[in-house]
Amino acid sequence: MKVEIITPDHRVFEGDIKSIRVPGRKGSFQVLKDHAPIISTLENGPVIIVDTEGQETVFEINGGVIEVKMNRIIVLAESVN
Repeated sequence: MKVEIITPDHRVFEGDIKSIRVPGRKGSFQVLKDHAPIISTLENGPVIIVDTEGQETVFEINGGVIEVKMNRIIVLAESVN
C-alpha cells in the first residue's frame, strides 16, 4: 500500500507500508491491504505506520481526515508534532 501524510505546509511522509493505525473520531482503527474504501475524520493522537520491513514509525497529529481507496491512503492532518 502507498501512504501520504500531508499538512497544509508540507508532505510529512510518503512511502510503501504494511499497515497504518489512526485515531478515528469513534476510536482508533487499522488499515491493511485491500481495505474497503473509506473516508473518516481523525482526532488528535498517534498515527502508527508499519513499513514493508516491519519498522514502526509514529506521528502525532492534531486532527484531520483519512481517505483509503484501492490500496492508496492519504492522511490530511491539520498539523504533525
